[in-house]
Amino acid sequence: MITNQVLLLLMLSILWPTIALPFAPGNIGNLFGMPESDGKILQRSKRGWMWNQFFLLEEYTGNDHQYVGKLHSNMDKGDGNVKYILTGDGAGTLFLIDEKSGDIHATKRLDREEKAMYTLNAKVLDRNTNAELEPDTEFNIKIHDINDNAPKFAKEIYFASVPEMSEVGTSVVTVTATDADDQTYGNSAKLVYSILQGQPYFSVDSENGTIKTALPGMDREVKENYQVVIQAKDMAGQMGGLSGTTTVSITLSDVNDSPPRFANHSFRVTAVESTVIGAAIGRIKADDPDVGRNAEMEYTIVGGHDIFNIITDQITQEGVIIIKKPLDYETKRDYEFRVEVKNTYLDARFIHGLQFKDYATVKVTVEDVDEPPIFTRNPYIIEVHEDTAAGSFVGVVSARDPDADNKPVKYSIDRHTDLERLFNIDSVNGTITTLKALDRETSKWHNISVVATEINNPRQTTRVPVFIKVLDVNDNAPEFAMSYDTFVCENVKAGQVSLIQTISAVDTDEPLVGHKFVFSISPTNPNFTIDDREDNTANILTRRGGFSRREMSMYLLPVVISDNGYPIQSSTSTLIVRVCACDSRGNMQSCNPEVLPFSDGLTTGALVAILLCVIILLMIVVLFAALRRQRKKEPLIISKEDVRDNVVSYNDEGGGEEDTQAFDIGTLRNPEVMDANKLRRDIIPEMLFPFRRTSPIKDNTDVRDFINGRLQENDSDPTAPPYDSLATYAYEGTGSLAESLSSLESAATEGDQEYDYLSNWGPQFKKLAEMYIGKSPGRET
Repeated sequence: MITNQVLLLLMLSILWPTIALPFAPGNIGNLFGMPESDGKILQRSKRGWMWNQFFLLEEYTGNDHQYVGKLHSNMDKGDGNVKYILTGDGAGTLFLIDEKSGDIHATKRLDREEKAMYTLNAKVLDRNTNAELEPDTEFNIKIHDINDNAPKFAKEIYFASVPEMSEVGTSVVTVTATDADDQTYGNSAKLVYSILQGQPYFSVDSENGTIKTALPGMDREVKENYQVVIQAKDMAGQMGGLSGTTTVSITLSDVNDSPPRFANHSFRVTAVESTVIGAAIGRIKADDPDVGRNAEMEYTIVGGHDIFNIITDQITQEGVIIIKKPLDYETKRDYEFRVEVKNTYLDARFIHGLQFKDYATVKVTVEDVDEPPIFTRNPYIIEVHEDTAAGSFVGVVSARDPDADNKPVKYSIDRHTDLERLFNIDSVNGTITTLKALDRETSKWHNISVVATEINNPRQTTRVPVFIKVLDVNDNAPEFAMSYDTFVCENVKAGQVSLIQTISAVDTDEPLVGHKFVFSISPTNPNFTIDDREDNTANILTRRGGFSRREMSMYLLPVVISDNGYPIQSSTSTLIVRVCACDSRGNMQSCNPEVLPFSDGLTTGALVAILLCVIILLMIVVLFAALRRQRKKEPLIISKEDVRDNVVSYNDEGGGEEDTQAFDIGTLRNPEVMDANKLRRDIIPEMLFPFRRTSPIKDNTDVRDFINGRLQENDSDPTAPPYDSLATYAYEGTGSLAESLSSLESAATEGDQEYDYLSNWGPQFKKLAEMYIGKSPGRET
């Protein structure tokens, strides 16, 4: 095998005539150790000719470092004083230089696909002084490519489609591989495509990788998917080249090359006669091996049909048979028609010689069902005269069972539609009669529902509306159209005829030729007369003058009103005519009766009014007297000092002994100064009168006697309330040997008091003397 060094030498021998080996004067020269010519370095006058590249094959697999080249300076005499130093890309790691000889080696395998060229700098130094002997020189190490990369496709699997029935050579898809090797050097990156799997259906262009159809008439309905394996090989397909493969999944797309066909050209469908209009009774299906739009079909009935129609289900591509008119088993039980199916989309390339439609026969059988009764009419409109007696004939309804056996039916009225129960129906023959007399003026129409039910199957029912019109009968008399306010003036002159009112009438009946009313009054009426205008109105006229409110303030005029019906109906309506005072123009001024003089006597109404006034006055006097006799009683206690079950809060701290405004202490000291005329403060007496309070007991009377006296005094007090009261007895007694025990007037302190005199008070004060004399500061305990 040719080593890398041999290849390098061969390449240099080829390039030697065209390159300059040595550097310019003063630079590193004799790059590869070539001999000098006549003692001079071979050189070019232009630096661009100077040799400044090393070439190295990639993917070196030797165990030792790969030799790259040799640097040599003219300053190197071979005595070891010259030192070579390498700097730049990969210096010291990828590339090493022998400092003495200038030999350059690569330390590991290099890959051109990672980096194709390295730029380095070479220095020549004096080993002893480290002085630069020559300027730096830049050179390149270029990695030469070898075929170490196989072709690669962008995808492992490609997907493509081509229409079925395509011509030979129809392009399907182009697959392209790439090779990382040098495209400009040798055949390492020159690819050739070939097909490993997929013949004889497809082929591939060896130069660009375009896949094409190779077999005519490929049918999707026969085979739809194909797996094609494509190989790309470098070195122009020669032996020893590297290769890569990919898989192409090719699908034949559908074209409309197959017409629809019925698998069975005869279909039988069954439908019940009760099927509603528009309902589907069956489906038929034609087969089309195409897919998508090419398989869309349309169904039609050849020549159309009165009872049936067929539509296309766009999802399932089925023909749906529907009902256009009701079916009747008793009328016709079997139907037959022809159905056509065809594609909605046609491909012009395949319609020649093919019929893209098909036909089938459909037979429909109608099945009998138990149907509800059917009325001969719907709805019924019946007329009946009002005031017809109960039980009178109104009309007849009729229903039949449409089934073949014609089962009997019975009739009934839906009472929800006849709440007043005005009608009845015969359950056997359907005769409708009245239960009550009808009144047109109350209701002109009656709408009821009649139900027909099969006797053998009560679930089969049918209802029909029956509209009953009540015809008018002249059973109502005419009457005034309104309430009239009629008056006649007092100043009507005798012999003068005056119009005082125009009247009209109404009638709730409705005759066929319209109303015609006749008005009349008694011809012997001396005051008024009537003029029938023959237009359903009449004028009321005065027959005399000299009307007087004093004589008669009001006249009642009966008016007879008759209609033109049969039989004739008439009524008498009373017209009230008031007598009123009028001005010269006949305008009413007052219709109240005049007040008559007293001498003429009082009317009954006046007497009743006077009597009522007298009674009211008497009632007022009696009521006033009763109120005067009643005395208003005051509450027993309205003072704030009421002590009955009351809690009185004393929150006044007072001013101490000097506060004489809060309590009269002098009263406590000497009861004699108490106000003898002071009244009780806990009650309000009914009668205010002074009384004299008994004087306190004098001459040092015992306290018990004092209290008994006070008790008797309160018991005999006429102003005392009739309930328990709290009485305060604040008398401490007078004439005591000890005089007053109060400390209110004591000026001396407790420590200054002498209590020896207590022993002289007698046995009553023995205990007190023992207590105070024992505490005297002047005695020994």
